[in-house]
Amino acid sequence: MKVVSKQNNSHMCVICGMDNKLGVRGQFYNMEDGSVGGLFTYRPEHQSYPGRVHGGMLATMIDELAGRVLWVDRPECIAVTMDINVRYHKPAPYGEPLKGRGYYTKKLSRAYSAKCEIMDMNNNILAEGEAKYLIMPAEKITNVTVEEELDIYIPDDVTEIDFD
Repeated sequence: MKVVSKQNNSHMCVICGMDNKLGVRGQFYNMEDGSVGGLFTYRPEHQSYPGRVHGGMLATMIDELAGRVLWVDRPECIAVTMDINVRYHKPAPYGEPLKGRGYYTKKLSRAYSAKCEIMDMNNNILAEGEAKYLIMPAEKITNVTVEEELDIYIPDDVTEIDFD
């Protein structure tokens, strides 16, 4: 699937923060079908049992993907998680590239729902989840704007992500 554009990263987010030494530093893309795609590699710092990513880190990635679905068509907005449900299918390894995808399942003026999947590079689903979000003005959530927080743009040559 073709990448339409790339989303920015933040400084300290545990998933997308480029200055967070223990973070995942995931990269996220607006896809041609209106979904968000992500590319990331967990590290040993993200483990549960040796060789496996902690389930909480997978849930956090699903939350990030679902949250970023909003930025595909409303990049100026912020949403907060109201509910999240995660299902684990297979152990997720660290040290190997993984990918994720999120898309709207319901879209209202002040809220939305999204479904997300985390996959290995062979498209085996490792975890999936659904989340509900409330869209709120940034000033009610934080003292910084979306632009101030998500001000790191890292160019790359990713033009497609295989989700088939």
